[in-house]
Amino acid sequence: MIGSETPTVFVVIGPAGSGKSSVSTALAAEFGAALLDKDVVCGRLTEALLEIAGTDPWGRDDNPIYQDRVMDLEYQTLLAVAGDNLRLGRSVVLDAPFGRYLPDASFLEDNAGDHDWPQAEWVVVRVAVDGEAIRERVAARGLSRDHWKLENWDEFWSRASAVECLWRGVRIVDVDNDRHGFDSAEVIRQTRAQLSDRG
Repeated sequence: MIGSETPTVFVVIGPAGSGKSSVSTALAAEFGAALLDKDVVCGRLTEALLEIAGTDPWGRDDNPIYQDRVMDLEYQTLLAVAGDNLRLGRSVVLDAPFGRYLPDASFLEDNAGDHDWPQAEWVVVRVAVDGEAIRERVAARGLSRDHWKLENWDEFWSRASAVECLWRGVRIVDVDNDRHGFDSAEVIRQTRAQLSDRG
């Protein structure tokens, strides 16, 4: 229960450029949770591993070394760090797409057991923005890891927009992060209203 001694796991999901990081920061500040961004937790190590493997250190979507060997390690690291915080009674906000894992109904249950998570409330926060706004944001942020996305936008967007979260045991909150600029107060209002409505 939000506000009780039981910690909460907020999993903030959405395509690249949807505003996951802004939403995650707002939630962490509002609920006093540890903010765990996969790119911050693992990014430099991932770049080093990919470079050691002789591939593009910023390649993700089109990099088989990343897709087949590194990505699972990133997520397992993120979930292990979350477990350390949860065992201290600290809520966590996980900022990562989780796209590959969302169709697996038992993914969060299985990993909570594997990483010895204590009892916690699980809340998935889906960040929604229309596709054109996301394309503009991805282009504007100018990150090397986004080159493939922009060059293959139709393929990227068809995959990213089709994923549904099928995880068992979670409460799902939808946050509309529209084109008119990020508003942290509005994100919190939407989140609290939906959590309250679903009791």
